[in-house]
Amino acid sequence: MKTWLTGWEPENKEFWALQGEKIAWKTLTITTISLILSFATWFMVSAIVTRLDGIGFNFSSSQLFWLAALPGLAAGTLRIIHTFLIPIFGTRHVITISTIIKLIPVLGFGFAVLDPNTPYWVFVVLALTAGFGGGDFSSYMPSTNLFFPARLKGAALGIQAGIGNFGVSLAQFMTPIMLGVGFYGAPQLFSKKNSAGEVVQSEIFLQSASFWYAPLLIIVGILCWVMLKSIPIKSSFKEQLGIFKDKHTWYCTVIYFMTFGTFAGLSAAFPLLLKSVYGPFDPGLDPLKYAFYGPLIGSAARVAFGFVADKTGGAILTTISGIGLLVCTLAIIFLNLLEPTGIDQMDLFITVMLLLFFFTGIGNASTFKQFPVIFKHNPIHASGVIGWTAAIGAYGPFIFSLAISAFMGSSGNATGFFQILAIFLVVATAINWFFYNRKGAERPC
Repeated sequence: MKTWLTGWEPENKEFWALQGEKIAWKTLTITTISLILSFATWFMVSAIVTRLDGIGFNFSSSQLFWLAALPGLAAGTLRIIHTFLIPIFGTRHVITISTIIKLIPVLGFGFAVLDPNTPYWVFVVLALTAGFGGGDFSSYMPSTNLFFPARLKGAALGIQAGIGNFGVSLAQFMTPIMLGVGFYGAPQLFSKKNSAGEVVQSEIFLQSASFWYAPLLIIVGILCWVMLKSIPIKSSFKEQLGIFKDKHTWYCTVIYFMTFGTFAGLSAAFPLLLKSVYGPFDPGLDPLKYAFYGPLIGSAARVAFGFVADKTGGAILTTISGIGLLVCTLAIIFLNLLEPTGIDQMDLFITVMLLLFFFTGIGNASTFKQFPVIFKHNPIHASGVIGWTAAIGAYGPFIFSLAISAFMGSSGNATGFFQILAIFLVVATAINWFFYNRKGAERPC
């Protein structure tokens, strides 16, 4: 079966109208479906760990935060590798293999939770393999960047990344639902305290929270192999390393961590943070009832503002995103939402957190409009920068989860973490404004 297309000229309007457009949008549709499952696999750990103590696993709060953090560590590292794969091996091979390999964490977690005697190190290894689902993002986005003409890159990248990000909400939303579905294995007896502090028990199938992805991954993997083709734009690993000689690669990295690093970091940490801060006031609090709204809002904003960025340019939206994130972070700090005196403050905390996710969505869309413009002189470098910045952004869950856990362990709250985040937001927003947004900027976009 033919893998490589014979030619690709997306900026040629005749070529685009006759064949390019159809191929590009078909590729975007298939790869985006696969990307949804990638994000779901990546973040299923953050949903599963909130139930482990209830079925007999005696892991500490710190250990649970580590399990939520490790997929981010693995994903960030794997994204560095994925940054360079598309120009070497092509879309078809990379995306297909990336889809099928996610069966390892999906099946692994399902079998691991069946036995309450499964040692912690096994969960550590499986949490790292869940990073397969986050690592391949740095292949999906460079691939899409190559398929579309400049005038549509913001929309195409916004659609793919935004809809792909829905996988985070999918994992957090579907986990409570799938707990009642027995695909394989016996149910576990789940114990928790209700709002009155009384212990109540029920039967759940925690293994179903991961098993249900398996048939979907197999089907989509086959679809990728049959339907996808690769663009004949090839570049060696050595040639692609040229991105690191350009200072703007590093500025873009800081900016994207402000947006996607915050989105991914809060997505992973939000359930356990909510449970840790407000759970003592309501022992029956289920954080997953609220946590999935954050990634959902951030993902929807990323899709919507991808189209906006094509009209307005990316830099102005990134500046707005940074300012919005800063205001929300300061509100969390000065309204003492991380050191509450009662459960009545939880609604305001959730509202501000959802606004944070909204502004990350705006920035995630606008930055991916910016990067192809900033590196328009070299399409291969533009794709490489998209992959590289996404790689560093993927460390968000690892950094956020561990830092929040460390602050809560030392001071009893996460206020100090949000204070550091506020300082970083000021720096990143200033970089974006100075180099890309202000009048007379070095590379306006």
